[in-house]
Amino acid sequence: MKLHKLATVLAFGLCIFSALSHANAAEDRSIRPFTVSIRQAALDDLRRRIAETRWPDRETVDDQSQGIPLAKLRPLIEHWGAGYDWRKAEAKLNALPQFMTTIDGVDIHFIHVRSRHPNALPLIVTHGWPGSVLELLKTVGPLTDPTAHGGPAEDAFDLVLPSLPGFGFSGKPTVTGWGTDRIARTWAELMKRLGYTSYVAQGGDWGSPVSNAMGRLAPAGLLGIHVNLPAIVPPEIAAVLAAGGPAPAGLTEQERAAFDAFSTAAKMGNRSYAQVMGTRPQTVGYAINDSPAGLAAWMLGHPGFSNWTYDASDPEKSPDEVLDDITLYWLTDTATSSGRIYWEYGGGRSPAFAGPEKTNDIALPVAITVFPGESYRAPETWARRAYPNLIYFHEVDKGGHFAAWEQPELFSAELRAAFRPLRQDF
Repeated sequence: MKLHKLATVLAFGLCIFSALSHANAAEDRSIRPFTVSIRQAALDDLRRRIAETRWPDRETVDDQSQGIPLAKLRPLIEHWGAGYDWRKAEAKLNALPQFMTTIDGVDIHFIHVRSRHPNALPLIVTHGWPGSVLELLKTVGPLTDPTAHGGPAEDAFDLVLPSLPGFGFSGKPTVTGWGTDRIARTWAELMKRLGYTSYVAQGGDWGSPVSNAMGRLAPAGLLGIHVNLPAIVPPEIAAVLAAGGPAPAGLTEQERAAFDAFSTAAKMGNRSYAQVMGTRPQTVGYAINDSPAGLAAWMLGHPGFSNWTYDASDPEKSPDEVLDDITLYWLTDTATSSGRIYWEYGGGRSPAFAGPEKTNDIALPVAITVFPGESYRAPETWARRAYPNLIYFHEVDKGGHFAAWEQPELFSAELRAAFRPLRQDF
């Protein structure tokens, strides 16, 4: 009898050991080449669903206060179903070196372009929502080969463009906890896995809080960060905005302009999409995951996305660029999983409201570029209060929320200037 119990215990122990060994072996730390290859059946299904769109009636206002106007969305969707060609976007991605690696149980897709110039500074850039790595593709040439774009060879970067967990071709986390801190640790592991012992990080939109988190965590090798959506709202100002109060006395002209931008955005519901995804990402997913038109309308509800990327009256704003991005979300089935980052961040609050209490413990050098078309223009006074080690602050004359997409040459020039002082430590 005792022998039987001993055998049972041993067998149980072996099972536990086997399970642990399997779990440890399950995460393949290798870096694997990746190629985008979407089945034609998936594209055919998308066109069928577009053709069967059940359109709502027209809005009862003459502006966008009720959402994306029918007259703006319908032509885009009809072009999506008839004239748009996803294979061109696929070819753009496959023209660049793409890879996959597994970190913390999640597959991470990334583009990795090494510069032909010696001593290129490694740079990891994080995209946002409803963007993707597609929003960064125009910067690959200017950043990795500056001599072909008016810059000196010594300003070259090795470029790493990962897809956020739950976005694009990256894996979808199946547990909670994948907030900006965990992503920051994942990016640090990715850079370590690529063999980089020194590097810098950049981000706008969600890339900003991820880069801020990297700055706070200060992983080995990180020299500094650059953000173009800085967390600058002081806590006492955030409290007034949350209460819907009037602008406090004593604000400078730039501070008052920023306050008014936040106040107006709140009254117009410009961040309602974030509040919904921050509290009910799964509920939203049931709708936008099943309807291409619904997905497009939801993504175009982001003011910075719709105002720049698509305008039927502006021939310079190609509908195919915005459709590349929307189609990526559709084909990778990430409409729901991508929205969970808002829930993880806490109720869909704005990254700008992280304030000094979340950034003044960043000891690493920080650089900021202010683009005029951003949802707010960060005042330098607030920026210096929020980031004690601010080494670069510059306001440029064009570009908006998706700066890398809108103004890739200017964006790249800003990163060259911002990180130039840190190259001496590389």
